[in-house]
Amino acid sequence: MNAPLPPRVSREIAPELARSWLLVAGTRPDTFDDAAASHADAVVLDIEDAVDPSRKDEARQGVVDWLSTGGSAWVRINDAASDYWADDIEALRAAPGLRGVMLAKTELGGQVMDTFNRLGAKVPVVALVESAIGLENATEIARAKGAFRLAFGSGDFRRDTGMSADREAMAYPRARLVISSRAAGLPGPIDGPTVGTSHPVLREQSAITVSMGMTGKLCLSSDQTPVVNEVISPTRTDVEWAYSFLADFDARGRIIRDGSDLPRLGRARKIIQLAEAFDVAFILN
Repeated sequence: MNAPLPPRVSREIAPELARSWLLVAGTRPDTFDDAAASHADAVVLDIEDAVDPSRKDEARQGVVDWLSTGGSAWVRINDAASDYWADDIEALRAAPGLRGVMLAKTELGGQVMDTFNRLGAKVPVVALVESAIGLENATEIARAKGAFRLAFGSGDFRRDTGMSADREAMAYPRARLVISSRAAGLPGPIDGPTVGTSHPVLREQSAITVSMGMTGKLCLSSDQTPVVNEVISPTRTDVEWAYSFLADFDARGRIIRDGSDLPRLGRARKIIQLAEAFDVAFILN
């Protein structure tokens, strides 16, 4: 049995730092408020894979209604080659609570740019890479106008390529998305979700996410979000080391002693930035 969730601390996490991206079926508007009140750093209302074609219009309208009456979230829209993409954009472009869109099955940079241009109002686009073609074009996609972050649609990618879910098999696509994001100056990419209810498995797979240089993870249920947030955040040991290193660096007049100081200085500053953003630093008080 999973332990009860701790009370949610109300704190806005910048989307470029968001760790847990909670997918919520667009056909379940009764769950939107609960999702928004969860531990998720970002809520993504899904009107793509989670919705049967016969219910696309219904789901789209339910999402727009919620975003127009005080709700605020991202929306996973249908891919640019589908029959639903244009309708999704037309309906969402005036929704006041829209934080951004996650573009499904992105394979070309032009698809990101077209989505961004048609949405207007500088709505950010998370490009969901889910195929071999998309991965081959990952850097082009990351550099496209409007691209905000890359995300890994690992399930569809495995279906497209026949690759397994093993850590070794998924190392290349994860690394490719990390390198493409860095080359384009984007935040770290968002990893695919963990299927199932086992928190130990989720914790293990989230640790792989971190080890690969990814900085977010898709979640399929709200009870996954606190686990993902914890694993992707700096540890207490990390934070203590960062403060200790910077204190020592200041004490010696900020003098560089050898070639390892600059990389460690950059790492320490990044850890403290994340610790402050995620409220990890308070444990040192």
